[in-house]
Amino acid sequence: MGASGPAAPAEAVMKRIYLDHIAATPVHPAVREAMAPFLAGTFGNPRSFHAEGRDALAALEEARGKVAALIGAEDAEIYFTSNGTEANNFAIKGLALGRQAQGTHIVVSAVEHPSVLNPVKALGKMGFTSTIVPVDGAGRIDPGEVAKALTPRTTLVSIMTANSEVGTIEPAAEIAALCRERGVLFHTDAVAAAGNIPIDVKALGADALSLSGDQFYGPKGAAALFVRRGTRILPLLDGGVQEGGRRGGTENVAGAVGLGRAAELARQEMPGRTARVAALRDRLLEELPARVERVLVTGSREARLPHHASFCIEFVEGEAMMLSLDMQGIAASSGSACASKSLKASHVLLAMGLDHATAQGSLVFSLIDDTTREDIDHLLDVFPPIIDRLRRMSPLFTQYLKEKGR
Repeated sequence: MGASGPAAPAEAVMKRIYLDHIAATPVHPAVREAMAPFLAGTFGNPRSFHAEGRDALAALEEARGKVAALIGAEDAEIYFTSNGTEANNFAIKGLALGRQAQGTHIVVSAVEHPSVLNPVKALGKMGFTSTIVPVDGAGRIDPGEVAKALTPRTTLVSIMTANSEVGTIEPAAEIAALCRERGVLFHTDAVAAAGNIPIDVKALGADALSLSGDQFYGPKGAAALFVRRGTRILPLLDGGVQEGGRRGGTENVAGAVGLGRAAELARQEMPGRTARVAALRDRLLEELPARVERVLVTGSREARLPHHASFCIEFVEGEAMMLSLDMQGIAASSGSACASKSLKASHVLLAMGLDHATAQGSLVFSLIDDTTREDIDHLLDVFPPIIDRLRRMSPLFTQYLKEKGR
């Protein structure tokens, strides 16, 4: 073979801008560092009596204390689970079945996550009844509607702390107070909120609260359920003595350690994180509708998660926008992570009064601590041409232009 010529220049690698942190955040380097020993030498089973087991148990309980501190709970009130869905199932089924003698009526909102709504449906096959309370156009639940839904047979109310699809923070403390007055248990799905906004379970008044580490720089597969001391709850997983006998099975020590470290970091860094990402979120909420016509901001503008910006773009489908943005190196979502591939209109947006066509144009951007102003500027630059191209293929947009005489 002859001598090779000069090497071809390497193709520039497109920078990826990840704005789908409501689906999963990256694992913080300090979290990875904390987990590493438990994926290698410190591998013991925390229920074993030897030194390896004692080391694992000590790490597990230290992590439990860190998770408890994040939400103002006692260590013994924290039960590790594998994800937010399990925590919600544990809460809904365990609390309802544990108080079945007192009542079989459950109250939830129309915008709850499927991991709340579907367990309630499952309990319907066991003789439970339920009431689904409506929301307003911002996705906000009226405590008065919850009060009207309560009956002498109501045993449990489950209302989320904040909505992952539209970012609205709900009046959970007001609803918890109503429940306490009536002797009804209150659970809140705080998966989208915990680690992103301050939560104190004592001030909130919740009897149970779900959280998940993948929302605040922890590992996937590591979550927890808070259950107030003295609250009766039946196990979701029957087995051994783990988690106080309320969740059988060998514990995910590395995951729990990662969750604990992420909770510790969130507690320390939340004020700084919140201020920075909220400023970028506000820029996005203001600028994107200014640069593209017929864009609706969804969710509350005031009571909103600091890292969350959501929209409905008329005459375009969410899937097409996500794919087009992905080709430009930008990751976003359309609806919840559990429903984003279902190609159905979001039940949250429909409950807020949007029609199916508008709801199909859902787009969610969720920011993170290392999201930069340049990232947002780049999104704002590439987004209008994407929408222009997609709308030129839309018969509905063509009709809209004709009606406007354009």
